[in-house]
Parts: sequence; structure tokens; C-alpha cells
Amino acid sequence: MNVPLVLTSFLDRAVSLYGSKPAIFTDDRVYTYAEMNERVNRLSHGLRDLGVQKGDRVAYLAPNSMEMYEGFYGIYQLGAIMVPLNTRLKPEDYLFILNHSESRVLFVDQDLYELIVPIKDKLETVESIIVHYKESDTPELDYDAWLENQSTLPFDRAELDENDVASLLYTSGTTGNPKGVMLTHRNNYLHALSAQHHLRVYDTDVLLHILPMFHVNGWGSPFYYTANGASQVFLRKATADSIWAEILKHKVTIMHMAPTVLNALIQYYEKNVPEVEQDVRVVVAGSAPPPAFITRVEEELGWEFIQVYGMTELSPFATVSTIRSHLLDLPKKDKYRLKAKAGYAQMGVEVKLLDDNGEAVAHDGQSIGEVVVKSHGVMLGYWKNEEETMKTIKNGYLHTGDMGTIDENGYVDIVDRKKDIIISGGENISSIEVEGVLYEHPAILEAAVIAVPHAKWGETPHAFVVVKEGASLTEKEVIAFSREKLAHFKAVTGATFVDELPKTASGKIQKIHLRNDYWKENKSEEEVTRFVN
Repeated sequence: MNVPLVLTSFLDRAVSLYGSKPAIFTDDRVYTYAEMNERVNRLSHGLRDLGVQKGDRVAYLAPNSMEMYEGFYGIYQLGAIMVPLNTRLKPEDYLFILNHSESRVLFVDQDLYELIVPIKDKLETVESIIVHYKESDTPELDYDAWLENQSTLPFDRAELDENDVASLLYTSGTTGNPKGVMLTHRNNYLHALSAQHHLRVYDTDVLLHILPMFHVNGWGSPFYYTANGASQVFLRKATADSIWAEILKHKVTIMHMAPTVLNALIQYYEKNVPEVEQDVRVVVAGSAPPPAFITRVEEELGWEFIQVYGMTELSPFATVSTIRSHLLDLPKKDKYRLKAKAGYAQMGVEVKLLDDNGEAVAHDGQSIGEVVVKSHGVMLGYWKNEEETMKTIKNGYLHTGDMGTIDENGYVDIVDRKKDIIISGGENISSIEVEGVLYEHPAILEAAVIAVPHAKWGETPHAFVVVKEGASLTEKEVIAFSREKLAHFKAVTGATFVDELPKTASGKIQKIHLRNDYWKENKSEEEVTRFVN
């Protein structure tokens, strides 16, 4: 009889092989995997008492915490579906997601409870709200007290099929309501096997959870690190100094994060120069980093940089940028250039780049096409949205909307989102390429590039720049620097200096807000609507 590919088996394995290992670290508390399993059983019993059944949705609005981690496994024992909520949304967004998903129970952290108060009376299906770290004047169930009253006996699990939905993840769309991505147990299970292989996850690892676990289940990290018996450190508020403190305290060996977070860690290192004894790997996704950035990570920090690429609809990884053995003799600058790319297809993944006619582009590192993916990680579909599902998945391939090139060694390089490609005088310009050059300037901390109108060329690149503390920079200097480093048609024609760039909770820069703000300040309402949409 085949063993079903279901996520509950990952914690089972950890309990069986690593049950007595101190494995979960949160604040000053430490739990073994066996102790975590008892808490998970309590959670499952409590949810059943609340009437939760197989297929029901249970939502979490929480930072990275032990309580959210145990939610994944406690919910799955009932065959229910986890609905992690982005912690940086507005109350109206939560109202839509909770009602659209028809969630029955909502777990919320006390620090985020105020975001739920304005919409409580409008929730159509939520029957119970349970608060982590509840304060005495909050009129909801207290998580710790509620959990303490539940049984630790093994839970009589619902019968799970690997094609059952495990997670319902709402993507933050730039227009319209977010879409709920359905990922099955099979999606997450096979993704975990592939990810742990490419990231070389083992039981000696210590993972520091930095990437929010609402973000594609923390890129699936609660699954494959648990299955391998790795230690896991939870950090409720991730700042550069708090991250560094945990790295040193727990001898962290691996972290997942966005480039902006890694950039903050580099800035901290420059000022404090902490000494790290252990080998460290950083797994990064988001905006493509320039090779100079990777050089700093590997040569100054001494950490291994691993770039991955994917999206929520893919569970999420599709590619990885590690250097394959037959390429290790390349010059260092060429290896850093490869590491800066999205990378080659991970195990169990097929990646193609298609032109406007649906034909695969040449593997020449120059021809641009849309990245399409066929894999075990492709979502089941969008929740209650068959029309968008059919637009996104065609002939078995998920169309990402990302544009890229692919070289002779199979390394994909993302040049932009379809809507972010800048077309100047008929030439395609990658905003990511321009940003990579700007990051080489010693005074620039962060940069983002968008298209702005130009009377002669149609549109040209415009930079939004955050200057490093204590440094000075002018618009003319930014323009001159880009013209020195790039073909003139790719150089920025203007720069706006800002204190910070708008980002998602995972650290990804939101160019839609930059475009909207620029056009509202510079053009008529009619032109704004035409351009940003």
C-alpha cells in the first residue's frame, strides 16, 4: 500500500527520530519535538471541540511564532485548511479574505488584534476568535488557557488524501481583490523534498525563521526543516540587531529572507562586525540582486548566498542558482553573475521561456520570453475563481507573468515583470538590470526603477533612491553614474530621493506604489489611469 504524501508525516518523523532533541526555540522557551507534538495534539482536540471538520478553513494572523508553527500541524490532523494572513494588510482586506475563504476559526496575535476589531461584526463565517498572548481586557478566548484544557492524547486523525487542499494563500494583487491560491498536501510535500535537496537541509541545521510564515508557508520551511529534525528559532519581530543576536546566540546556520533584509544585515555588520563561527547559508528571493551584492555577502560576511525563484502558485520554488560542479572552475566574477540569476530548474520542475508566439526562446542569454512552469508544485487553482485559474494555467504550464532569458547552461535570468519592462525608443530595458548598476554606487542603500514618460523616447527609466546614512547624493550624480555603467538608452533620466521604498511584508519592493505616486504628482487623472492600469 502506498504511503500518502501528506504533511502530518513530517512531524511524525521528527518525533520518531528526534523526539528528545531541544528543537524549537522561542524567546526564552525551549521545546523538544515530542513536546511540540503534545501541543499540536492539544490544538487538534480543541479545534474538534469547536466543531472544525475536514475541509474547514482556519485562519492565522500572527508573526513568526511557535503558536503559528504548531497551527500547521494541528490543523492538518483534522484535514482542515490553513489560511495564513499577511500581517501588513488593512482591516478591509482581512474582511474580504476571511469571508471569501469562509474561515470558521481565527487565531490572532494580541499585537495584531486591533486590526480585527473594526471588522468583527461583519465576519460572516468566523465562529471563534482565539488570541495568542492575550491581554486581560481583550474579550476573546485566551490561547494558552484554552490549549491547557485540551488533551495531549494522540489525535484520531481525519483520513487525508495527498490531493486534499492543505493551505489557502491569498496573493496581494495590485488591482482588485486578492486571489486564494490552493496548495495541496502533495504540492507542499514534493516541494519540500526538492527544496531540502537543493538547500542541503540536514539535522545539524539551525534555521532562524525570518521570512514571514504567512508568505507561502515561509517558503515551506516549517515542513522540510521539521522532517529533517533541524532546530528552529522563532523571531516575532525581525530587525537587523535582533536577527544578529539570534545568529550568535543559537549558532544559526541557515536563513530565508528578501534581499532588502539581507541588505540591512550587511549594514549592521559594517558598523558592528560581529564574529560568526559557524557556516551560514542565506536563501534569498525577490528582486534580483546585483553580483556586487553577492560578492559582499560571500566575501565580507563569509556566508553562502543561494538565490531561488518562484511564486505562491508554485509552492513556491521553481529554480535555484547554486553553481553546478562542472562550472566551479569559472572565474569568480562569472560565478557571482550566475548566483545572481534566478537559476536552473529544481528537481521535479520543467521551466520554459516562451515568446509572444508561444515558441521557446533560444538558450542564448539574450532572447526574452515569459517564464512558464510545469511541476509538482503548480497550485490546484484559485479558490472560487475558475476564470483566473484558466488564465494562469494553460496546457499544464503555469504562466508566471515574469520575463526572462535563459543561457546555454540553463540558468534563467528574470529581467522584469511583463508590466515592468521599460520600452524606450523601441528598445526593451530591464528595470532590474538598471537597479543592479545603481546598487554599485557607494552612496546608494536601495534603489527601484520605473518607467516614466518621455516626449522623444516614449518612456525612460526613473530611479527612486534611498541614500546611505551619512552619505550625500544628487540627481545629476545618479544620472551620470548610470550613464557611465550602462548603454545610454538604459541610463536613468531622473531620480527621486525617498526615506524608504514601499515593500511587502516579505521585503519585496512594490513598484506599483511608486508608479502611482509618481503619476499622481506629475500627470492628470486621465493620464494616471491610463498609465498605471
